[in-house]
Formats: sequence, structure tokens, C-alpha cells
Amino acid sequence: MVGFKQNKMNTTTPDISQFYDEEYRDTIATVDANGKRIWLHPKKPKGSFHNKRIIATFVFLVIFFSVPFIKISGQPLLMMNIFERKFVIFGQPFFPQDFVLFGIGMITFFVFIILFTVVYGRFWCGWACPQTVFLEMIFRKIEYWIEGDARQQQKLDSGPWTAEKIRKKTLKHIIYIIFSVIIAHFTMAYIIGIEETINIVTISPAYHLSGFIGILVFTALFYFVFTRLREQVCIAICPYGRLQGVLMGRSTMAIMYDFVRGEPRGKLSKNTEKSTVQAKQGDCIDCALCVQVCPTGIDIRNGTQLECVNCTACIDACDEVMIKVDKPTGLIKYASQESIEKRTPFKMSPRAYAYSVVLLLLVGVEAFLLMSRTMVETTIMRVPGQMYQEQPNGKISNLYNVQFINKTSEPIDLVLKVADNKGVIRIQGSKISVPMQGRADAVFFLDMPKEAIKAIKTPLKIEVYNGNVLVETVKTNFLGPAE
Repeated sequence: MVGFKQNKMNTTTPDISQFYDEEYRDTIATVDANGKRIWLHPKKPKGSFHNKRIIATFVFLVIFFSVPFIKISGQPLLMMNIFERKFVIFGQPFFPQDFVLFGIGMITFFVFIILFTVVYGRFWCGWACPQTVFLEMIFRKIEYWIEGDARQQQKLDSGPWTAEKIRKKTLKHIIYIIFSVIIAHFTMAYIIGIEETINIVTISPAYHLSGFIGILVFTALFYFVFTRLREQVCIAICPYGRLQGVLMGRSTMAIMYDFVRGEPRGKLSKNTEKSTVQAKQGDCIDCALCVQVCPTGIDIRNGTQLECVNCTACIDACDEVMIKVDKPTGLIKYASQESIEKRTPFKMSPRAYAYSVVLLLLVGVEAFLLMSRTMVETTIMRVPGQMYQEQPNGKISNLYNVQFINKTSEPIDLVLKVADNKGVIRIQGSKISVPMQGRADAVFFLDMPKEAIKAIKTPLKIEVYNGNVLVETVKTNFLGPAE
């Protein structure tokens, strides 16, 4: 018997819990009762949303394959060299000394993910995630091209190893390996830079053994992910899929089945088309095409599920059926559960607005730190164990170590001066040369007149100049005899 409940608008809406067995939440669509994996053969998607995803895929691939070649002031647009602890974001190099700045940037990024998920669910997964784009829009396309649609693939996999099967499987996996190699090389370019990647490819592996092994490992990893793991990455491995269960609520936008309109579902029959039973049925004709096209094997009519990556394949399949049976499209659509129950347009929740405020504050702090970031990182410390020295000319000297980090893309010459002319710095050579994105170390004496020292520790400011430009001011202490 169908159950109904009253919502706040005093309209009667069906209780969705009456239409499905809650046991579906205790199992995974890709695992049978014996714990054995069920290999999915999703039906080839088509429709308006799929056409939009093709455009989005084209944009993604253009960005993915072009970013390693883009330079800003001689620096790559993006490089995450975790091996050498060198990171370049939007042409700006970051070093371990920029940990605070980098940390705030990561916090801002994670808050953005939280905000985006609270409002839009797994929209990223279906439209721009590299795993989904490469698997659904490239590797599965190759599979459809060579082996055919879902039923043809199933027939081929279950059939004997004929010459035709060997030919198709061999061709498919050769193309898979080629694409895996290409993706691996560009992934390395994001880590070590495009120049170094080209260098590894164009010379003997003996000269770049670690780089060559890295590319082989990436190739094997991508090949394994896109040929064997496939949807298991989204279902069981990706932490974002797990995180969405905590962040998504009744007001979150996701791909939803309109159970108010669709239930109770029932088969469409010409013989009973105008019967009383048929008239009481919802718009869902239980054709199960939404399940057949799902790349993770779920039934979207069971409600929001962990496995759903918002790929829109079920929307296109359902809309096509609705048009054929002369019913309105949108039985499966982008919506929130709250908007479906209340029959109201989707809108942001108070929690989403709160996250937006936090995000704007973090972006403001990050922007301020980026704008105030110095081109040189200078560290000045007194030599450990060294006391002050009294010079024959009546001055007091302290010995210091200094380290410079050049964050720019060109070499610079630096000069040290004591602020307000309170002392004189003696260093070998008048200038200190620091290579681009490199470091330089030096030792210097700082001399002060004895009569200018009023305490054991005298605070000083050391100014760092690049030509006539003051690039940084560093605080330190000067030890001397107290009066």
C-alpha cells in the first residue's frame, strides 16, 4: 500500500520510503552476495546533457594538455614538485618558507570544496573530475567504438576466445596503453615541469633512471585504474565520495528522481492504458533504463546514494523515454530533496551562506598575504656560542649568519644595511648574489659604537636592498656590554 505524508505546504506527497527496499543501502551495486565483483557494462549514453559533457570534456582536455606549456615570467603556470619541495601556482614559486601562505591556501581550497559540495553535491565528479572524464569520455568511448554497446560487450566477454575477440581485445588494450602513456607523461610534467619531462623522453633512460621509472609507474597505474578499477575508484577509494555523505543535506543540489511525480511506478501497457490502475500510477514506467546507463550500477530512484557521481546519464535516458510515452521530461533532474518534496525551486541553505562568508574571509586573507609576499626571504641569526668582541677602535662587534631565498625567476644582487645607521655591516664583497629560485649563505660582522649600547641586548633592524629598492626588513638583536 502506498504511504503518504504531509509537508509544510499542506500538500500531500508520497513517502519515498514506501517505494523501495532499504536493504539496497546495505550492499554495493558492483558486488554480489558472495562478495564477487559484478563487472558493469553500462549502456552507451546519449542526449542533451551528454552533449554538454562532451563540450566540457573538450574544454578539460585543452586545459589539461596545455597548462604544462604555459609560462608566466618564465615560470610554469602550475607545478607541484613534491620531490624537490618546489611548488609553482599561477607562475608564483613557493618554498618551505612559505608554509603559512601555502597552508592558508590549502585551507581555503578545502573550505571551497566543502561549500561547493554543500550547495552542488558531486557536480564536480560528473563534469570535471579527471577520473570521470578519462574513464567515461575517453576509455569507455574507445570500448563502445571497438566492442559495441552494453549487450554486445556482455556477449563478447562471455563468449569463447575467437579470432574476432582476440583482435578486438588486443586493439582495445593497445589504445588503452597509448592513452595511459600520454596521460602519464603529462602528469609528470605537472610534477617536474615540461622541460624536464621532454628531457627524460629524448635521452637514454640510463641518464634519468628515476624519471623513467616514474613514467613507467604512472603508466601502469593509469592503465590499471581505467581498465580494472574503473568505477571502484569513485565507490571505494576516492575520499571525496565519502565526504559527500557528511556534507550533503536535504537542500543540496544533486541528481534526483522526482518520486512525488513518478510514484507509484508501473509498467505501461496498451491494454490497461485507460484503466483505473493505470490512472493511479505515477509517470515512472519502470523501464530501468536509468539503471542500465549508470556507470556505477545504482538505481537513482532509491534516492541519494554514495555511488552516484552526477554524470547525468540517467537524466538523458529518462527524458528520452518520457518523450516517447508523451509525458513531461524532468522525472530525473538536478534538484534537492527538499525542493522535490515542497515542489519549490532550488535555493541555497543558510549553512551554504555561512560557508560562503568563511570562504570570502579566507580568500581575503590569502590575497593579502600574496600581495604582501616579499621577493626575498632573509633569515639572520647570531652565530651560536659567539659572544660580542671589542675592537681596537672602540667598537663592539657581533658575528651573524645570514641566508637568502630568492623567490623570483631571475638572479638578484643584495646589499645589507643597518636601519637608521646604528651600525656598520662588514661582509666579504659589497654585494651578495642569489641565483633565481635559489639560496645564498653568508657571514658578516656588525659593528656598533660602544657608547650607543645601553643594554645587554639591543634590538636592531637589518634592511635588505636590491639596488636602491628596499625588499625586506629583518629584526635581530645585538649583544654588548651594559653600561
